[in-house]
Amino acid sequence: MRPPLSASLFNSLIASRARAGRSAEALSLLARMLAAGVAPTAFTFAPILSSPSATACCAAQLHPHILKSGLLHCEPYSGTSLVGFFGRSGRFDEALKVFGEMTVRSVVTWNCLISSFVQFGRSHDALFWFRELVRSSDGLSDGSLVAVLPAFGSPVEVHAVANALLSSYCTCGSIQVAEKMFNELVMNGHEHGKFIHAKVIKRNLNTSVFVSTSLVDFYANCIGWRDAHKVFKEVPENSTTCWNALISAHSDSDGPTSLVILRDMLRSGIKPNEVTFSASLKDPSLLALQQIHSLVTRLGHGGNDYVSSGFISSYASHGVVSDALTYGVALDPDSCSVSMNALAGVYNKARSYKETKELLLHQQSRDTVSWCILITACARNGDCIEAFGFFKQMRILGHRADNYVFVSLLSICTKNNSLDLGKSIHGLIIKTNSGCSDTYVDNVLLDMYAKCGRIEDCLRVFEELKDRNLISWTAVISGLGLSGFSHKALAWFKAMEKDGCKPDKVAILAVLSACRHGRLVKEGMKIFKNMKADYSVEAEMEHYICVVDMLCKCGYLKEAEVVIRGMPFQPSSVIWRTFLQGCKTYGVTETQVFS
Repeated sequence: MRPPLSASLFNSLIASRARAGRSAEALSLLARMLAAGVAPTAFTFAPILSSPSATACCAAQLHPHILKSGLLHCEPYSGTSLVGFFGRSGRFDEALKVFGEMTVRSVVTWNCLISSFVQFGRSHDALFWFRELVRSSDGLSDGSLVAVLPAFGSPVEVHAVANALLSSYCTCGSIQVAEKMFNELVMNGHEHGKFIHAKVIKRNLNTSVFVSTSLVDFYANCIGWRDAHKVFKEVPENSTTCWNALISAHSDSDGPTSLVILRDMLRSGIKPNEVTFSASLKDPSLLALQQIHSLVTRLGHGGNDYVSSGFISSYASHGVVSDALTYGVALDPDSCSVSMNALAGVYNKARSYKETKELLLHQQSRDTVSWCILITACARNGDCIEAFGFFKQMRILGHRADNYVFVSLLSICTKNNSLDLGKSIHGLIIKTNSGCSDTYVDNVLLDMYAKCGRIEDCLRVFEELKDRNLISWTAVISGLGLSGFSHKALAWFKAMEKDGCKPDKVAILAVLSACRHGRLVKEGMKIFKNMKADYSVEAEMEHYICVVDMLCKCGYLKEAEVVIRGMPFQPSSVIWRTFLQGCKTYGVTETQVFS
């Protein structure tokens, strides 16, 4: 006999699909639930929104259902899940909109919002909402301290948090506590973190797993692994979570290896989980990686998607691509997208673009990372139409492109001289605030405008850059040279030096090319002859080819021959062809030159 259709039954089925990363199936079950007239509950929507395969399109579908059901006005769980999803996706306008629509909130709702701002480096907003939480009637929790602690990027920010707590103490009538806190606010630097630590101990919050874990993480990132280890030892009862924080701290330091800590954990009787092994795989030696692999297999965690993806990436980073592929191919083809993405990433780096596409197109449910790898593979393989086709599908499904996608698409535009398409991509980057303040994306934009002959746009992008590096300067110098502004290219080269940016072999080649285009022989030869002395750069074959071409185009055939004779390595066939072409242009025989 079939069990009656109930909300709890549907909730259980939806949650199981969502946890497996099958959001499409979870949404299908939700549609059946609504069609059957079963009203959703507080536990219906949260699993879908927490699923690793949840998309913006998915959240957009669920938002009106949550509003219509009235759940935002009677319980905090559904709204908190929406706030958390939008926050994790960097969609803060939507997150704040849902937050404002919620009649019933919990401290967890606030914590989700605060931690999301911290995740995207928006410490100012995180601290603002922490102060609002302190003023609210929802109260503080261990999670509130955990959420706001990473936002302590400067003494000013710690003062802001402490002042909010100070206000709270005063409001509650604890004037003595407020005065003591005020006196302690004169501290600066990392002492602020220790100040918060002291308050945590005084309030006996160090018994909390969440607070203790956050403190270990804080000391590891801001002070050092020794202090993190000391804090760890002071925790009354260490849990798996706390051990995980310690392993993460050691994997990023010069202290004991994560494998040593992992063994200590096992000796203490604490069982590791998938997070433990993922943290252990951050940067182990190949031998340690193989030992951890053996341990994972023995403990039965080898089938976990996140652990599998960690092993695939780690083997690949050690150059053992064959082991990474062997491990990945042995996985279930219907595995969670995390493992498949890791395997696709290895194929992509190995230039096996066909295999990358086949693997990802086989996936029933592709997440944002899957789409990004797929588009990048198409772009690198020269499948331009496919790349933009997949990009269109990706956007229709509500996925946000990352910087690698934009770089891949802009590279296609540069290669095919597709200025209008490139400008459209640039506009989309600005509109969606994607690639904001990312120097890599900015440099590709500079290169695109320069090589498409739009030097004005290239210079405008350069002037708007917050972080300029050698690649930025080189792109502008190269663009000016290609566009015929050789004197300006030289001026920018000098400006780059004044800015403290030391040219490398690529930058020097760019300015030599500009001199070649503008027939600035004197200036070009001066830079070429002083490469070693002024910039500690040895001339390579490309520099010699460029200089010989410049001299030959201007009729300095004897000088070109001297340069060729003085090369520290054998001249290439390209150099000789360049030289002979110069002789032909000026009606001079090789015999006349060499006589």
